[in-house]
Amino acid sequence: MHNNLASRLDNIAPFHVMELMKMAAALEEQGRHLIHMGIGEPDFTAPQTVIDAAAKAMADGRLQYTSALGLPALREAIATYYLQQYGLTIPASRIIVTAGASAALLLACAALVEPGKEVLMPDPCYPCNRHFVAAFNGQAKLVASGAEDRFQLSGQMVRQNWGDNTSGVLLASPSNPTGTSISTSELKAIIASVKQRGGFTIVDEIYQGLSYDAAPFSALSLDDDVVVINSFSKYFNMTGWRLGWIVVPERIVPQIEKLAQNLFICASSVAQHAALACFTPETMAIYENRKAELERRRDYIVPALRELGFGIPVMPDGAFYVYADCSRFTDDADAFAKEVLTQAGVVIVPGLDFGPATANTYVRLSYANSFENLQEAVARLSQFLQSRPAYK
Repeated sequence: MHNNLASRLDNIAPFHVMELMKMAAALEEQGRHLIHMGIGEPDFTAPQTVIDAAAKAMADGRLQYTSALGLPALREAIATYYLQQYGLTIPASRIIVTAGASAALLLACAALVEPGKEVLMPDPCYPCNRHFVAAFNGQAKLVASGAEDRFQLSGQMVRQNWGDNTSGVLLASPSNPTGTSISTSELKAIIASVKQRGGFTIVDEIYQGLSYDAAPFSALSLDDDVVVINSFSKYFNMTGWRLGWIVVPERIVPQIEKLAQNLFICASSVAQHAALACFTPETMAIYENRKAELERRRDYIVPALRELGFGIPVMPDGAFYVYADCSRFTDDADAFAKEVLTQAGVVIVPGLDFGPATANTYVRLSYANSFENLQEAVARLSQFLQSRPAYK
């Protein structure tokens, strides 16, 4: 076999956080007790109703391939969810069920990203979003975005950074790592600016169900041309089931279907049958209770971290992350995160993975952990910071 690997691999960086996870695993093997605030995964798993629906589908032998677009009943259920949660009438024909939001983003990039073309995204942002673009030989153009813009792109940034080679924008609202959303008016301005320039707008809304401070809102209410990504992983607590969806304009459904048939055949049929149970009133009530618990944790952890000296310039209004400025303690967030791991026994993630703008000055903490564990983490961090020589 030739060792001639494709050059696109040079544009895809490894996840630095995995290095930290390896260190954490080694410490746990030695018997250390760690509190995990690193991983972007709910600590709740699928409710019993969803597990029962999966077991029933397996017992009934409903395990064949589905259509590449997804089970018709599930696409209808998602359409009804948009109506009930957002007051939006989205035809089920525009909804395509995918193998997680990752597959949805791959399909969107396969359909929209031209080789060599730029896609604008904020810095900081979820690293895989850059890599999905790179996988199709596009170029992610990261635009440094600070607290004054909620760590998000603005209409003005799009206008200033749009070049001859730019073809679209990829946004996430609420965002990983910052937990911040784009305001409706700003999103409107972005979409208008992109449209004016003949580009595409992809909005990752996988944390949209976990929005705490405002009524649920989808970019789909602003424009039918926007491509929206969503997932059963976060709000619906089904991470390992690998199930998501994409909403696209009617006219490109056949193109997305063609890609999905070739790249994936279909999403897991067991996961699709199970997901039908997500939308029953009893399961939705469980999800809403869990969301309220996440909000309670946020309302505890943000003031507690500020008290310790972390800067949190923007209150995270969604997801389950706090993006905290640690420049009071260090000018090397990566080394700091390793120190916090080995000395305080708390796993946090440095800004390194999320883009150069905040690589050295910010850390991400996930509050998808029990209230007691969060309290213990704050106590450990407090002790660690007090015992450490002051930085500035």
